[in-house]
Parts: sequence; structure tokens; C-alpha cells
Amino acid sequence: MRMSSVWLKRLLHVTAVMTLLTVNTFMIARESLAAVPDEELLAPMAELKSANFSKKAQLVVDLSNIEDERVLLILKGMLGGDLYYSKQSADSFFVLSSGESGYLAQNVLTAEMLSDISKRDYKKISVNNSLRRLLRETLASLQLRSPNVETRIDAARAMMKSDDESNIKPLRQALQAEESASVKKLLAVSESMLVARYGSSHERVDAIGRLKGELYPEVRSLLAGFLIERDGAFLEADSDVRKAAAEALASIEDLVAFNKGVENVYFGISLGAVLLLAAVGLSITFGVMGVINMAHGEMIMLGAYTTFVIQQLMPNHIDYSLLVAVPAAFLVSGLVGVIIERGVIRHLYGRPLETLLATFGISLILQQAVRTIFSPLNQSVSTPSWMSGSLEINGALSLTYNRLYIIIFSLMVLFALAMLLRKTLFGLQMRAVTQNRRMASSMGIRTGWLDALTFGLGSGIAGIAGVALSQLTNVGPNLGQAYIIDSFMVVVFGGVGNLVGTFVGAMSLGIANKMMEPFAGAVLAKILVLVVIILFIQKYPRGMFALKGRAAED
Repeated sequence: MRMSSVWLKRLLHVTAVMTLLTVNTFMIARESLAAVPDEELLAPMAELKSANFSKKAQLVVDLSNIEDERVLLILKGMLGGDLYYSKQSADSFFVLSSGESGYLAQNVLTAEMLSDISKRDYKKISVNNSLRRLLRETLASLQLRSPNVETRIDAARAMMKSDDESNIKPLRQALQAEESASVKKLLAVSESMLVARYGSSHERVDAIGRLKGELYPEVRSLLAGFLIERDGAFLEADSDVRKAAAEALASIEDLVAFNKGVENVYFGISLGAVLLLAAVGLSITFGVMGVINMAHGEMIMLGAYTTFVIQQLMPNHIDYSLLVAVPAAFLVSGLVGVIIERGVIRHLYGRPLETLLATFGISLILQQAVRTIFSPLNQSVSTPSWMSGSLEINGALSLTYNRLYIIIFSLMVLFALAMLLRKTLFGLQMRAVTQNRRMASSMGIRTGWLDALTFGLGSGIAGIAGVALSQLTNVGPNLGQAYIIDSFMVVVFGGVGNLVGTFVGAMSLGIANKMMEPFAGAVLAKILVLVVIILFIQKYPRGMFALKGRAAED
């Protein structure tokens, strides 16, 4: 009996707690969904139908003062030119959009969605450029009060384009209420820009001083505007403002130039990462087998096309397709490499010219095969969402995620390959053959099959390079040809068969290319790099990090 009373008390306690939770949830949901009466929204919207543009501007302001989440939908519809009203019902307003089989209409009051509607039954609420500017600023002001930080950041960035003096007050109010440091910084810049336009002389100079070091394009455009000269006179009459603007702009331009250099280095490292993936396999095969493989670029192409095929087979899982494409490209290109070595190259060892011509012919065959199967047109490979966008460091420097992931991925591949060569029996045998083929053969190492597996490994890594390249450019039959010469330059410059040399060579060539391109152009930059490599090879014919291998013995 005592146990029954204890369990009864627990049951009553749980029931009471669940009741309170249910009531609280209902009250929260009710508050979040609470909206003003429809009539309060309909009154200004009904006037929009026949009002002139100046009156519409006032109505937009009136709508923005209504605390209702439906206002955002209405104003966004107006800004996009998609807000319509029904000709049959005077109180029905809709946001129209195109669907698969016709137009869709969303009721702005009830959120009800109508499909396959006739656009002729609706009349558009027209807007002009001045009204669009007001709508953009009004939406930004409303979004500054959003609970979502990203929404507030976007709104603060939009405020930088504002030239309306009336936005100074709401910006200062938002600054006082804002808790996020990143949003607060953007709001402070927007407020300083408006004060620099419309404040008193002393306030403008102080505001320009606060903008010193801000790298946003809008800030640079504002400061440059103060220094415009026309017909022998400055448009900005205040000399103190001009002086402050010139000083701030000079400091900003120095920072922009520095950040541009950092961006070029980043692009150079990303190019070096691609060259590393493309050249490391070539370095291994050349170092172990002494084979100049002119079909190496086509192994890269096969990897890229494998990525394209995987995405066609997984159209609803693009975010995961690359995770499947990497091993698939390695296997496809590696298998083709083994077939080439067993079918052609093993019969031509010791005859480098014939090997070069044979692999060049194989490259042409592979290109034509791809043209026959996939057409000669370039194919587009989608970028997964997690590789899209960029990491914004400041207003003048942003690092794209796709290049960042490729840099990390190439380093992972290099590390995995180094572990394979140093920690496995296959790697030990490969190093033995590289140092002394005849001695390795006499010790029982099957050098023929090791050559095949080495060629397959190098081709497989080239296929992985094709996966990376598919995220930077379109996939086409000539994709590999664009990187085969650069790959050979990396191998020769870094040292045949040396992973460290390949890494240093790839990064050196990538950074040198990108640093010279702004001054010399892409073509001349490549020519200059080639000249430097030729001069370097004249002095160091075995590259920066030479190995003692079969080539040295001969």
C-alpha cells in the first residue's frame, strides 16, 4: 500500500510538470505567432494600388512601423517587383513566383500558396528606383532587429550602401542594443559613413578618422568621392574633410595592397596544391621506372570525369559525392595506369624516346575516347555546399573555401603517401628499386609487378588531382594537357622521386606564377618561370633535392 502511494505521488508530480510545460509551450507559441489584425496591414496596402510613388514611399514607412513578421514578406515582394493584388478580390495581395508548370502565388496575409495561377488575373504594384532604394534601407533596418546574427550582419552590410541621413538615428539605437561584436563593428562603420556625409565639419572629420583602416569597398568609394575634382575645383568644399579623407584613403590603400599580396600568395599556394597532386605521382613513376609518361595528364582527366559521373549517379547527394569520387577516381585512374604499364610500357623499358611517343599516342586515344563517350563539350561539376562561399578575413581579403579544402586535401595526400613509402613493405621495396634496381631484383623483389603497382599508384594520385581540379574549373577532354607541362617542371625543379622536392617545387612554382601575374600577365609569367627553371637546371641538373637512384647510376 505504501509503494502504491509513492508511485501515485510521482505520477501526480509528473502530470503536473507536463501540464505546466504544455501550457508554457502553448503560451510561447501563441506569443511568437501573434500578429496585428489583418485590417491594420490591409489599410496601407489598399492605398498602394492607386498611390503615386511619393505616397507609396510614405506607405512603406507606415508598413515598416507595424510589428508583424508579414511586413518583411510584403516589402521583399515589392523590392523584387513580385507583389501583386487580385483583380477579383480587392483585399487579396500575393507574392508571385514561377513554378515548374506555371506561376505560384503566396497570400501575404495567410501564407496560403496557390499553384498554376494565371498572371493575367493579378495586377502588379509598381515601384521605381527611388522606392527600391527606400525598400532596401527599410528592409535592412527591420532586419537589424532580427534574432538571427547572420541576418543582422547582412542588414548591417546593406546599411553601408545607404545615403539617407535619417538612418543615423536607427543605427545608433541598434548599436546600443547590439551584443554581437561583429555586427557592432559593421554598424559602427555604417554610422560613421553617414556622419561623414551629413555631420558638421568637426563631426565629419572625426567620423573619417574612425573609418581609417576600414577596408570595405563602400568606405573607399566614400572617401574617394570627397577628393573628386571637376572644372578645377573640388566637389567637397571643406578642406579639413578633404585632408582627413586623403590621409584615411592613403592608409587604406596601403592595407589593400598588402591584403592583395596575401591573396595572391593564397592563390599561389592553392595552385601549388593542385600542381603537387598532379606532379607527385609523376615524380614517383619517373623516379622508380625512369619513364616519361606523356599520358599522365589524361589520368588527371579521367579522375575529373569520374567525379562528373559520380555526381550524375548521385544527383540528390551532391554534398557527399566528393567523398565517393576520391576513392573512385583513384581506382579508375590507377587501374588504367596498370593496364597501360602491363600492356605497353613494360615492353619499352630502356628506350625512352619510344616510351615518350607511345604514351603520347595513348594520351590522344584517351582524349578521343572521352570525346566519343561524353562529347567534346566541357562538363560542369557541382560544388558541394560545404565547399561553397568564402572565409572573409576583412573587407579586402576573403579566402574561398574550395581552394582552402584543396590545400588541406593535398597535404593529407602527401602525408599519406609519405607514410606509405616509409612504413609499408611496398614502400620499402619501391625505395630499394629506386636506389638500385639490379640489387633489388637479386634480393627477390619482383621489379616488374612493382613497376606496375608504382605506375598504378602514380596514376591513381593523378586521378585524385582530377577530383580537386573539377572544383576549380570545367571538366573537358583537354583538362590534363593544361597541367602536364607544369607537372614536369615541378618534378625536374624539385628533384626526381623526392616528395619533399616535389612539395617545395610545386609551392614555389605556384606562388611565383601568381605573384608575377598582376605585373606581367598570365602568359608572360609562365614564360618567366620557365626561363628561371631552365637557368636553375643548368646549374643543378638533378633539381633541388636530388636522389641517388637508377638515373644517377646510369
